[in-house]
Amino acid sequence: MSNIAHDALEQALASIRRHARVALHFHPDRPDAEQRTVAENLLACGIYKSQFETLLSNGSVSAYPGGARDVWEQKLFGGAYHGAGVLDAHRPKYGALDLMRHADGPSPRFGSCYLVLTQNVSERSTFTYLDSHQDPLQKGTLAELHDVLAALLLEAFTRDFAIGERNIRPAALVSRLRERLPGTYEDPSSSPPARNLDHYIEAQVHGAVRLAEDVELLVADPSFRGTATGETLQRIATQYGIRLFWHGGFRLEPHEVPSDFRGPGMPQLAARVARDGVVDAAAIGEAAGALRRAPEEWPVIAGIQPLQQLKLLWHVLVRYGHPAR
Repeated sequence: MSNIAHDALEQALASIRRHARVALHFHPDRPDAEQRTVAENLLACGIYKSQFETLLSNGSVSAYPGGARDVWEQKLFGGAYHGAGVLDAHRPKYGALDLMRHADGPSPRFGSCYLVLTQNVSERSTFTYLDSHQDPLQKGTLAELHDVLAALLLEAFTRDFAIGERNIRPAALVSRLRERLPGTYEDPSSSPPARNLDHYIEAQVHGAVRLAEDVELLVADPSFRGTATGETLQRIATQYGIRLFWHGGFRLEPHEVPSDFRGPGMPQLAARVARDGVVDAAAIGEAAGALRRAPEEWPVIAGIQPLQQLKLLWHVLVRYGHPAR
């Protein structure tokens, strides 16, 4: 019904295989058990580690034997990561396939900053349409991506929507993949964000992710400019030969935070987290550090743990935040 020629569809697939990149989202200022931030760890070791190594996650914090993440991986990969000799460092790293090149990345739900990986990493990744914890039917590799693309086109057909892009039909989506995906990444600082929280093609990256070899770009949130975290991000880019961009960012005043998106406690939490009357990525990161240092000062609200509350506040910021500049 969309009148897409077979050749056009195959050209779109070929464009994805040659030009699509995997992006890994992260919050650079989140502290580990030793109070060293994600950015500091990246700078020191030059490797993007798995959740089983860091015990940090912006999704489900369940990367341990018998945890939900462990169970999902066992089912998804047929026990490949559960045999003898498999180390935590061998586990997959999670990102999203970046087909639209939105300024805030393909899955900003999972972090204010993101790394864009090289094409060879896409070739050693597997993909699921939507999040793997949902046990999606559509899975594939870069060479076998027809099922994933079919699901993407079906969503465009039924909803006029595709992985964060609104008002797009299948024919327009195929044209975009053919014509715009081959272009280079542009400076995202003045581009509007897509605010795409829930719709993405999840990527599971197999093998090590080394900054010096496997990363092309680092796109960072502007709230970190002029901070210690921002300086660390700049040093990462310089030391490992990575281009650094800053996207437009998000900011909200506490009175602008809705009570009907991620719960009625969000406005109160925003008022506590805000710096100089503003909530942004760096302010939420500061709160996460304070929580790590003094967890007893952060109450459970409506059964929601404090760390989860901060994750939900980040979702609110992505969905409703004004551009930081």
